[in-house]
Amino acid sequence: MWCIQRIDSEYRKRMYDVLDLYEEDFDPKRPLICLDEKPKQLLEYKRNPIPMKPGSPEKYDYEYIRNGTANIFVAVEFKAGKRVTRVTESRKMADFAQFVKDLVIEEYSKAEVIRLVTDNLNIHKEKSFYETFSEEEAKKILEKIEFHYTPKHASWLNAAEIEINVMNTQCTNRRIPYIKTLSKEVDAWMHRRNMNKKKINWKFTKKNADEKMAKRYVS
Repeated sequence: MWCIQRIDSEYRKRMYDVLDLYEEDFDPKRPLICLDEKPKQLLEYKRNPIPMKPGSPEKYDYEYIRNGTANIFVAVEFKAGKRVTRVTESRKMADFAQFVKDLVIEEYSKAEVIRLVTDNLNIHKEKSFYETFSEEEAKKILEKIEFHYTPKHASWLNAAEIEINVMNTQCTNRRIPYIKTLSKEVDAWMHRRNMNKKKINWKFTKKNADEKMAKRYVS
């Protein structure tokens, strides 16, 4: 965030758009959902670690076996204390489109529209749906989605990054050898967070932005 040097009108427009959404009251008919993803290396211990015991921490060897990589999608409705996760083998257009389709059809079928906040990654576009589904199905899904993009180089405005950091601290910041294991671990973490309705208390407002960043504003 603090590496920003110049903030033009397009940057401010997108930043204000996202911050306006964050200041709105919770509306279950028009849920505000932030989406992001995180790659994860699948690493296996080469030698079995020695478990912790009273007075002695866990001991493990620095060597490991690489078992490839996986991707974790995280969608968080932070005002409702709800998140949806999915572990996939890849992070392609089809993976993104299918994940969002399931949000629309399964998780938020009663919503009038989903306001989806995401960054500018190339898969986060309408094209992904037309590449994955028939034109008719793609249009049907997109009718329920309202995209809101963070400014370029400003993914810190996406609250999903906060949720991913929590996930990494509580769940994935360790060696996990297989995608099936990763999926079970992330799913258990998600259900625990949802059961406790854990929310994000977003405090950064447009006023804060103007106070802290106005010297970087350009026409």
